[in-house]
Amino acid sequence: MSSLFLSIIIPAHNEELRLPRTLGQVFEFLEKQNYAAEVVVVENGSSDRTLELAREFASRRPNLVVLREEHAGKGNAVRRGVLEARGEYRFICDADLSMPIEELTKFLPPVLTGYDVIIGSREAPGAVRYNEPPYRHWGGRAINLIIRMLILPGLNDTQCGFKCFRAETAQKLFGQQTLGGWSFDIEILYLARKKHMNIREVPIHWYFGADSKVNAVRDAMRMIGDIFRIHLHALRGGYDLTP
Repeated sequence: MSSLFLSIIIPAHNEELRLPRTLGQVFEFLEKQNYAAEVVVVENGSSDRTLELAREFASRRPNLVVLREEHAGKGNAVRRGVLEARGEYRFICDADLSMPIEELTKFLPPVLTGYDVIIGSREAPGAVRYNEPPYRHWGGRAINLIIRMLILPGLNDTQCGFKCFRAETAQKLFGQQTLGGWSFDIEILYLARKKHMNIREVPIHWYFGADSKVNAVRDAMRMIGDIFRIHLHALRGGYDLTP
């Protein structure tokens, strides 16, 4: 087993403005912990200095790994990072750090044990949203309603960008991932349900950023198409194969 307790995977597409601050906060947090950890930044398809800035940061941090994924899409970046990470726990972290990094302790032992998949939730009892406009909140709830109706009943916030997996679980799930875009979370959670894994939603504090890259209408339409692709792949037995 790896001596690393935790891997933090950060997908990064055109994040030159936010990534340096995020990395600074992540490493400041890790320096206070009593376990070994690594940070894995996966750049893919950026047209700015994201890759260069990440590599500059890595030159000063031996436990920062920088990968370049040639295939565009957040799902592709996350899969690459999760599968190449070495930690006993694999934590997916959005580059905007809209959830304070200190909340990470809620996802890990000794605070939480016995779960295969732990997802940050902005809707679970105890969660708090800050500065979110009403249109953005209700747009997100409409998207989640579609997800619950079509594929994942009972999960209230599948699209939050902060999720944690045990290493063995991560290899099984991401080894069978087929979607490379925004809807990869839905596919991963569908697979976890199909494999009878334990999923837990954890309430988090979450801060809305005006520079959010989410477009409710566009992303909802893509998501609906991806949900039907998941169902079709399942009907064809694609998820029954060994990854």
